[in-house]
Amino acid sequence: MPTTIIDYGIGNLRSIEKALDHVGAAPVRTDAPQQIVEAERLVLPGVGAFGACIGEIRRRGLEAPVREAAGAGTPLLGVCVGMQLLFETGEEHGAHNGLGLLEGRVAHFHDTDSSENGAAGDLQSLKVPHMGWNTAEATRESPLLGERGAAPYFYFVHSYHACPTYTGDVLATTTYGPRAFPAVVQRNNVFGVQFHPEKSQTAGLRLLQNFAAL
Repeated sequence: MPTTIIDYGIGNLRSIEKALDHVGAAPVRTDAPQQIVEAERLVLPGVGAFGACIGEIRRRGLEAPVREAAGAGTPLLGVCVGMQLLFETGEEHGAHNGLGLLEGRVAHFHDTDSSENGAAGDLQSLKVPHMGWNTAEATRESPLLGERGAAPYFYFVHSYHACPTYTGDVLATTTYGPRAFPAVVQRNNVFGVQFHPEKSQTAGLRLLQNFAAL
């Protein structure tokens, strides 16, 4: 069955399209609201700033179709900023309302209020963006990640991270400096990954293949 990539003009569209094609997910790019509503499964990519991304989604009239599809049970995978957009609020360059499919906010790594551990000094000296390879430790089993086992390495590039209201929405965590942050989230049919699976070689392709099989 095809996998629909939500094309709102921002994001690593070609890279994610090639990766999905490689795993046989039959990718289709579209900015047509009705195609999004009727999709078998959806991927929401994202690169850059939270506010710019959600602003372009709204400008193109795609927020309601995405929310409708997610509400109807369509599997939805947010990638990098696409994952952050799933939450209620993003705090990059001011406060911006997200899609609100998951409760919580998206905060900077230096934001002491978003961490339960680590001294303020430790956080302020933390190098951002968090860039490069890091592990994702599963907190529970999921069809997206498969059985719990050795923590796979994925490729990250980000300065902001999700702060979910409910810990039960966290599927895997990654530790950077003194804090662990959500690397993968899931609530029912809504999934998100902070890393770039299309740049994460075997582990990333396996995750995309698992998503295509949902």
